[in-house]
Amino acid sequence: MFDPDRFITDRLRAIDASGIRRVFDLAANLEDPINLSIGQPHFDVPEPVKAVAAQAIADGFNRYTQTQGIAQLRDAIVQRVAREFPHTLGGDGGLHGDLDCLITSGVSGGLLLTLLTAVGPGDEVLIPDPYFVMYRHLVTLAGATPVYVDTYPDFLPTPERIEPLITPRTKVLIFNSPSNPTGVVAPADVCRGVAELAGQHNLLLLSDEIYDEFCYVKSGDPPRCPSPASFTRNLLLMRGFSKTYAMTGWRLGYVVGPAPIVHEMTKLQQYSFVCAPSMVQVAGTAALGVEMDEQVAAYAKKRDRVIDKLAPHFDITAPGGAFYAFPQVPDRLGVTATQFVERAIEHNVLIIPGSVFSERDTHFRLSYACDDDTLERGLDVLVSLARR
Repeated sequence: MFDPDRFITDRLRAIDASGIRRVFDLAANLEDPINLSIGQPHFDVPEPVKAVAAQAIADGFNRYTQTQGIAQLRDAIVQRVAREFPHTLGGDGGLHGDLDCLITSGVSGGLLLTLLTAVGPGDEVLIPDPYFVMYRHLVTLAGATPVYVDTYPDFLPTPERIEPLITPRTKVLIFNSPSNPTGVVAPADVCRGVAELAGQHNLLLLSDEIYDEFCYVKSGDPPRCPSPASFTRNLLLMRGFSKTYAMTGWRLGYVVGPAPIVHEMTKLQQYSFVCAPSMVQVAGTAALGVEMDEQVAAYAKKRDRVIDKLAPHFDITAPGGAFYAFPQVPDRLGVTATQFVERAIEHNVLIIPGSVFSERDTHFRLSYACDDDTLERGLDVLVSLARR
């Protein structure tokens, strides 16, 4: 008798999707829910970017590109990175000779390529907790072991919290700022300390900066989001177009880092993703010239509204970027975050329990990437539940 279960590997069985799935199962029968769970901008792709993509399709730019990406987009990214990090990654308008750039199918694609390239059985990967849900599962898929760095209550992945967990098996340290799910931005001193720590222990630092433009505490001249790339070239810098330009479904990102690693990732992409979507790469080149300051400013105001409304009722660390908040469920309610989320869903509000992103079940994630009316109605319900 044919047994489908026989063909599912232990590696896949170790990946659990039940946390988020349970939330949406509970919400399946809701009519017009107040959705504060979505991790994507509520505004649309800028019109000039859509026009360039449509024209590329009309012009027949629909075939495979080079695996590493079209030269036009790679050159634009290299110049941008070189300007932003002239003392570490850039020089003479380009990258230092020992670095390279790869265009990926989203930052998620870059994460998968990185971990399949850099780690395997017996290796350990340090992941600050709370974490983007994909990290732990991609590490498992690569055959390595995730090791969680507890960053509660302020959610800063400081060297003092990381170093005690480093062992001879530690190979990669994941760093995500601005953070999903907390919205916390690591200040420059933390970025420097983490970069120095990775150097001292010969670790590959993976800096996931998909929310770099959604940073409300920029510094420097010109102002920018703090990054470990300001202090070391021995890292993989990962950025993308999904959040900044609302191109979540277009699947476009990039990686800059040590050439030997990037070349192996390129080889792996050749036999997996092949290349990022061709017309999207052309559109991405155009997107780099589009200013998104207005949208970022609007989200900063939404962040302020979340803090003003929830801070009197929840213990909440003010997000410095991205478009998430990660409040703690009040102890006086006597419930876990999962139970609180179930109550919120009963009142037509969709949020995500912190256990999806953490080894703890004490907080919940809400996204303020929605219109102001939806946000206000959702916050009112959460305040009402906290008062009970």
